[in-house]
Amino acid sequence: MACKDTSSKIQDTIAISTRIDQGPPARYQLVTKKQYLDDEDMLRRCTFGERDPSKLNKTILIVGETGTGKSSLINAMVNYVLGVEWEDKVWFEIVEEEKKSLTESQTTAITVYEVFGCEGLRVPYSLTFIDTPGYGDTRGIQEDQQISGKLFELFRSTDGIHELEAVGLVVKASDNRLSDRQKYIFDAVLSLFGKDMEKNIVALITHSDGGEPTNALKALEVAKVPGAKNEKNQSVFFLFNNRKLKANCETEKQAKKEETIMNTAFETSQEGMEEFTEFLGRITPQNVKMTEGVLRERKQLEACVSNLHLRIEMIELKQNEIKQTQEALEKHKIDMDENKNFSITVPTCYKEKVPIESSWWHLTKRATTCSVCEENCHYPDCWLVKDLSWCSVMKESKCTVCTGKCPSSKHVKENKIYVGTTKNVTTTYEDLKIKYEINEKAAGEKGNVLTRLHMELEHVTLQKPKLVEESYQCVIKLEEIALKAISLSAAVHLDFLIDKMKETGNTEKVQKLEEMKKRAEEEHKGTLDYFKAGMSKRWNHLWGKLN
Repeated sequence: MACKDTSSKIQDTIAISTRIDQGPPARYQLVTKKQYLDDEDMLRRCTFGERDPSKLNKTILIVGETGTGKSSLINAMVNYVLGVEWEDKVWFEIVEEEKKSLTESQTTAITVYEVFGCEGLRVPYSLTFIDTPGYGDTRGIQEDQQISGKLFELFRSTDGIHELEAVGLVVKASDNRLSDRQKYIFDAVLSLFGKDMEKNIVALITHSDGGEPTNALKALEVAKVPGAKNEKNQSVFFLFNNRKLKANCETEKQAKKEETIMNTAFETSQEGMEEFTEFLGRITPQNVKMTEGVLRERKQLEACVSNLHLRIEMIELKQNEIKQTQEALEKHKIDMDENKNFSITVPTCYKEKVPIESSWWHLTKRATTCSVCEENCHYPDCWLVKDLSWCSVMKESKCTVCTGKCPSSKHVKENKIYVGTTKNVTTTYEDLKIKYEINEKAAGEKGNVLTRLHMELEHVTLQKPKLVEESYQCVIKLEEIALKAISLSAAVHLDFLIDKMKETGNTEKVQKLEEMKKRAEEEHKGTLDYFKAGMSKRWNHLWGKLN
């Protein structure tokens, strides 16, 4: 039974809440102060009670597939800190049920739930929960990508979240394997963090009967989900039971049996919260401002790899252009010796800005590009920010990626990217001499165009291994700093980088990249399958609209 102070607190809470079901147990909706933290209404804060700055607060990020019981879990945690006991025959809910269709998850916003004023009832601190609904719902991966961006925004905003005690991965006890969608969800969130977050990641096992969650632990192990480990080298986990706290029984015997079952479920969740809050009390919180810095560096490195990919392709196109120009001039050697003018036609490389096409591995339709360097500075995974100085590849309002490191004001965000291409261009020998600033009166001018072409080819050829090495170092740095070393957007460049590294003859680095590719394929297999399935659904949906 709750102590006198706790019972008084519960009565006070009932007085300021809205009853939504007379029960038993009587269900009450906590009345919260709501605040939107962004312009798109995708980040919101719901606060119950008044915060006391002198008291500790612990923050938990809750992540899981739609249908795993995140909302029920958050409500159970709130009831625990409010001091609710089974005998009180009362249940509080902070997560509001919203009207939804069969094709939508419960809510479209990331919600920060804050529960203040109950410090000392069970734990000496208040709790903040970050709920990430929308992950893995049937609206597709575009919605999921936007949520990743909004989490990033939450971590770096002045009035956002700057510290995390735990990242709770919600898994059903009965799950003997993680679905492709679950792998995608966990990968999307865990890729936000550096390696320092690993010991703060725990499994929150729902729908538990109180026994060892062998299936769920095995599923996490097989999926190689990073997280804190116990003395058995198992994922650190806490058990909860999501059975609803209302029974509609026809007989008194059935009612007593159902009450016993629900009481056991309640106790399972209570024990889980006791262990979890003990964990929260001793774990060192992670500063997400530091995480935001790691994430920013990660995004810059990934964008750099993508940018270098285009620059290397342009070098190869330029090499081909120079070689074909040399070959064409060799055919006119007599004309050159006699200083006659003539025309040649060769494929000339140039950059073209084209609309972004959706692919199975990437659906984002916007990119940050530099109008001066004509380069893609942040693509793929360019989140929607209104002020480009806030783009994750910018530092002190200057780009960290493009060749000229140009100001953010020289960049644009739109649904277009630069690509390298060629077109046949006819030019004269006289035009070439002007291009290479050849003085016809100077001695030996007859071989100057070929000489200059040869010098240009050497210069361009030397640039290529430097860019390949720069790309390689970016990938290696990613492996060092990030909890999930190779994200899907970076993994798509590995084949290209491996081929270019083979050309340098550095077998050691080729082997390193191939090992990373193998790990990436294992880590992202489920994600790739989910992306492909998501694309199939998307095209079917669009095709249905057209027909």
